[in-house]
Amino acid sequence: MSPADIFLVGNRTVSLLRSEPGGSSSSPPSPPKPLLIASPQEAGEYPLLLFLHGYLLNNSFYSQLIVRIASHGFIVIAPQLYEVAGPDSTEEIKSAAATTDWLSNGLSHVLPSNVHPSLSRLGVAGHSRGGKVAFALALGGATTRLKFSALIGVDPVDGMDKGKQTNPPILTYVPRSFNLGMAAMVIGSGLGEIRRNPLFPPCAPRGVNHQDFFNECVSPACYFVAKDYGHLDMLDDDTKGVKGRATYCLCKNGKAREPMRDFVAGVVVAFMRAYIEGDFDYLRALREEPHIAPVELRNIEFLM
Repeated sequence: MSPADIFLVGNRTVSLLRSEPGGSSSSPPSPPKPLLIASPQEAGEYPLLLFLHGYLLNNSFYSQLIVRIASHGFIVIAPQLYEVAGPDSTEEIKSAAATTDWLSNGLSHVLPSNVHPSLSRLGVAGHSRGGKVAFALALGGATTRLKFSALIGVDPVDGMDKGKQTNPPILTYVPRSFNLGMAAMVIGSGLGEIRRNPLFPPCAPRGVNHQDFFNECVSPACYFVAKDYGHLDMLDDDTKGVKGRATYCLCKNGKAREPMRDFVAGVVVAFMRAYIEGDFDYLRALREEPHIAPVELRNIEFLM
């Protein structure tokens, strides 16, 4: 397999499954939040990735992204943490932790009978405010019975500006201060800090964005910024409804979503293979040959 193949569809056929909350006494136990799950159909035991959506977005907007990741041999669980929310993300952090705890007893009942979750190989990722929530989980903002082994922030955002963080604040502005206990990767968008128009703030403002999150990561960590793509360019091409239409209006976007979506999926696969499965070949290849990525990279940094 060529290193560039991580940016293509993998060799697993993927089912996109849904699981809804039920009564507290349901058996098997139902999830605490609605779930969208991308799972390989082929028999096997697969690592897991909990993927947390961005502010006021639907988990379904990430369908193409999570299916692509799953096609490379991962089970991706994307909860709908809320439908409407204010600036405080405390409840989202609790909901993400509750979903993580549900995986032990509930996930296997949702998956195809020949597909088994490897609960000891678990990563957590989040986009935008979901990235903030993922970092909060990794930093112990809520306790979970399962242990995460890898953390991914996809254009994470911690508020409106430095000094205007939303509760609970994650960034401390002390370099290399995050006590994560796991490998971390931060993916940034080059256009996220640019206003689309004078009426709206940038979607990933300086002072609370990807650069600030990476500045506080400790080794091992890596950092990639896609130069000509925006904060929402990893979403599905067709995002439906009022929320979906808004994703094309509120943020500065690149020319198309597909290249950024392919990049995010591929680099997540490379990172998960490295720090969940112990295969560093793909992440090393991207570091040494960044031209294999489907987007131009403005920043590539590794803390080893």
